[in-house]
Amino acid sequence: MDTRTTKDTLLQKISDRTAVTGVIGLGYVGLPFCMAAVRKGLTTVGFDIDPSKCAALAEGQSYLKHLTNAAITELTSSGRFEATTDFARLSEPDILVICVPTPLTRHREPDLSYLIRTTEQIAKAVRPGQMIILESTTYPGTTDEVMRPILEASGLRAHEEFYLAFSPEREDPGNENFTTSTIPKVVGADTPEARAVAEAFYSVFIDKVVMVSNTRTAETVKLTENIFRSVNIALVNEMKIVCEAMGVDIWEVIDAAKTKPFGFMPFYPGPGLGGHCIPIDPFYLSWKAKEFDITTRFIELAGEINSAMPYRVVEKLALALDQRGGKGLNGARVLIGGIAYKKNVDDMRESPALKLIELLEARGSKIDYFDPFVPKIPMTREHAELAGRKSVAWREDLTADYDATLIVTDHDGLDYAAMAAHAPLLVDTRNACRKSGVTDASIVLA
Repeated sequence: MDTRTTKDTLLQKISDRTAVTGVIGLGYVGLPFCMAAVRKGLTTVGFDIDPSKCAALAEGQSYLKHLTNAAITELTSSGRFEATTDFARLSEPDILVICVPTPLTRHREPDLSYLIRTTEQIAKAVRPGQMIILESTTYPGTTDEVMRPILEASGLRAHEEFYLAFSPEREDPGNENFTTSTIPKVVGADTPEARAVAEAFYSVFIDKVVMVSNTRTAETVKLTENIFRSVNIALVNEMKIVCEAMGVDIWEVIDAAKTKPFGFMPFYPGPGLGGHCIPIDPFYLSWKAKEFDITTRFIELAGEINSAMPYRVVEKLALALDQRGGKGLNGARVLIGGIAYKKNVDDMRESPALKLIELLEARGSKIDYFDPFVPKIPMTREHAELAGRKSVAWREDLTADYDATLIVTDHDGLDYAAMAAHAPLLVDTRNACRKSGVTDASIVLA
């Protein structure tokens, strides 16, 4: 096939909005992507293996807390969107965007099983003239080394009969200042024709598109962004430990340091890392680096420090219980305040709260949790045994029923004053009370 003709055909379809977009994976990345594309006039088909998601969307119901039912109704009533579980329809879209999970195994190795299965499904349906874009975070080389051979097993040749590109997702659920369309978009492809098509496609609904020379560069960009955060969070977590030993308040230190208008960026300590990026993505690069006999010491040390934080929180809670009446963790009733991985969202992926529940129950504690964003713990890969547990109902004196309350997620809507007023012990891992203007003798920072 004439690659110039393929490029020109796709560019024309994108320009006149007749290009059909297919988005595979309708989660925290894929669903907002569909909304952004549809708002700019692109007909979009959403693919997901979960029929309940497709049914909810058809009824105008959101299954993500930070996306309203009104936003879903806007999407589904546009006449330009439908959700399906029928992967035989993957040949219909002109541009396929992959937004599937790329977690780690228990041995901190990349788990590309979702991506490989998805690519195999695409290979059964791929046709000349399509562009396939991966947005799932992965190690450098995945698009070309893993996806391309699977797709070319169809008999079609990449960058001759279909195009490949990579564009790292940058979604931040719950962030009111940035949306899919306003976050600059990094895009890479391995030929000038593929880059031209990918840039034109994203430019339809993204305010700023940042092109890089190839897919490996784009894959590395996302890892670099999250390694930067992981290393700096590890640094401030270690600083917290040192400051505690010296009797220095790390939160006061950070607040003062961030007044410097240059050369400093504030990061904050916490009970452990959560989310789909920071706890996982750095290890994709450290795993790949081993292929080149390179040890990524900063990345691995940061991972060790951050992974150790839930254990330190448990020890801090145990010590505080001892000092407040001699009762240890064994048999103690503990209320977890907030279990989402970050505030104001219902996202439980890699939440440190799950690890804390596991550790505390192993020490004999009896655990309940309260989180208005997470009424029931969903199924997770690492903590399947916790799935189905429900949040207790809130009342002003709830914390009086427990020997200790542990603030893990600093949701804006939680009543920290009531927590502190009634709790025998309130262990705050996020400095949430002080940020809310609440002080009380029951509060211990951890």
